[in-house]
Amino acid sequence: MANLAPEPEFQQAVNEITVTLEPFLAKHPEYRKALEVVQIPERILQFRVTWEKDDGSLAVNRGYRVQFNSALGPYKGGLRLHPTVNLSILKFLGFEQIFKNALTGLMMGGGKGGSDFDPKGKTDNEIRKFCYAFMQELSRHIGADTDVPAGDIGTGGREIGFMFGAYKKYRNEFVGVLTGKGANWGGSFIRPEATGYGLVYYVTEMLRDLDSTDWKNKRVLISGAGNVAQYAALKVIQLGGIVLSLSDSTGTLLASDPQGFFAADIADIAQIKLERKSLTAFSGAGKYTWHEGKRPWTLVKEADVALPSATQNEVSGEEAKALLKAGVRYIAEGSNMGCTQEAIDVFEDSRKSITSLQETKGICYYAPGKAANCGGVAVSGLEMAQNSQRLKWTPEEVDAKLKEIMINCYNTCRHTAIEYAEGGVVPSLVAGANIAGFVKVANAMKDQGDWW
Repeated sequence: MANLAPEPEFQQAVNEITVTLEPFLAKHPEYRKALEVVQIPERILQFRVTWEKDDGSLAVNRGYRVQFNSALGPYKGGLRLHPTVNLSILKFLGFEQIFKNALTGLMMGGGKGGSDFDPKGKTDNEIRKFCYAFMQELSRHIGADTDVPAGDIGTGGREIGFMFGAYKKYRNEFVGVLTGKGANWGGSFIRPEATGYGLVYYVTEMLRDLDSTDWKNKRVLISGAGNVAQYAALKVIQLGGIVLSLSDSTGTLLASDPQGFFAADIADIAQIKLERKSLTAFSGAGKYTWHEGKRPWTLVKEADVALPSATQNEVSGEEAKALLKAGVRYIAEGSNMGCTQEAIDVFEDSRKSITSLQETKGICYYAPGKAANCGGVAVSGLEMAQNSQRLKWTPEEVDAKLKEIMINCYNTCRHTAIEYAEGGVVPSLVAGANIAGFVKVANAMKDQGDWW
């Protein structure tokens, strides 16, 4: 394979998959060729985006779409608008998306895209102008049966609306080409909540399997304060858990009250984030402490669950050790590749150290993002299905389907790990997720002549 050193995030994602696939590949060496092929995107689109600022001056950004794999269906994955966007990050996200989408059980391929455009500090008019300019080129390469982008960091309902309007004008068709649309013009109920809710539904199965327990009085550390973190926090609170923290790029808000965050607090924070402000704008009336520049993982002496829900590589090896020391028994990624490889090694080593299911103290049961946070793209898939049928399901129907998908995803990861992975009486969910997703995609690719 080519040297991937200039693409560190992508190389990290490939390495993580490769290492955990090794027990399976040792038994089925013919799949090594499939692993070599699947690492190369089917297509990468890069383009210039020029748009006009409110003062009349010209601005230019880079636009991307990585159409990684279509073996299971149309390319599916978000559009990220953030200054840090580059090809390495989008390739890592697209690569992960292939296997994440496979784990939902829905017919979706994997892709990712976006731009180094920063929506922060821009007016609605400037964001509209950018979205129309961005879609002028992207619209040539996507479609309801080809590639169906969605929202991601920096791309919320407003941006999806502008992009959909642009696509409709350029292509003269009203089709389900984007997901995350407005509820009254083709969107699905539960889509905003889906990633956070799905994350909690997945961990619910982990709690039940490892300790025969539930969320009641579980102390939960959550990073991030965006869509995923907000809805994960609300669902944890609804199920009886105690949310200890939320964070953003400026620092961490830690609950002083033993009851943790309340639903009303999450609503206030959601409004702050809608206004694109920092968490420093939140006034907690003395119930919270602010930790400038800190992530939540080292700030408490005791916790039960950790849900990284901000961005990639947000839990280091040292922070993983701090979580173990604080008694955290469960960690599941709401963000994509939220843990560094060093952190994953800490969690996996703790799992391997357990010799009996009757004695699981000292373990941190770890779930990777491609499994634990696949609820968002799952409901995007359900939105595609509703669009195809010109139907709209009720919130209760969508939520029930989401819960079923997350339970099936967990069982697939667990049973695949038991069948193929090695090391420890507690199954490796990361190995199970990687092997199950890879095998499903690789078999479809072989049937279609992509490798032999």
